[in-house]
Amino acid sequence: QVQLVESGGGLVQAGGSLRLSCAASGLTFSRTFMGWFRQAPGKEREFVAAISWSGGRRDYADSVKGRFTISRDNAKNTVYLQMNSLKVEDTAVYYCAADLNYRGAIPELYHNWGQGTQVTVSS
Repeated sequence: QVQLVESGGGLVQAGGSLRLSCAASGLTFSRTFMGWFRQAPGKEREFVAAISWSGGRRDYADSVKGRFTISRDNAKNTVYLQMNSLKVEDTAVYYCAADLNYRGAIPELYHNWGQGTQVTVSS
């Protein structure tokens, strides 16, 4: 049974930083593509970042490029999202997702999801 558990969310002031973690179990993590998505109230789930098995390929939404960094530690079965220069509009529930194939920015194609962690950025 695949399990993805996000952590690291919280309340931060604009301009601050947070690092999200997603611990995975029940899958061969080193052969699993990982993604981060977010959903703000009243909005659809949107792509944030994705990373390939080895970390050699990383994709980002334009809205977070240069501010967010996705990374992974295959020895710890964990994917991270380092978020710097946070803005009020980054406020959302952040979800990690996993799939055996590279799904990029399309949430409907990911087969496994975590429960999410709330990130709130205050002005």
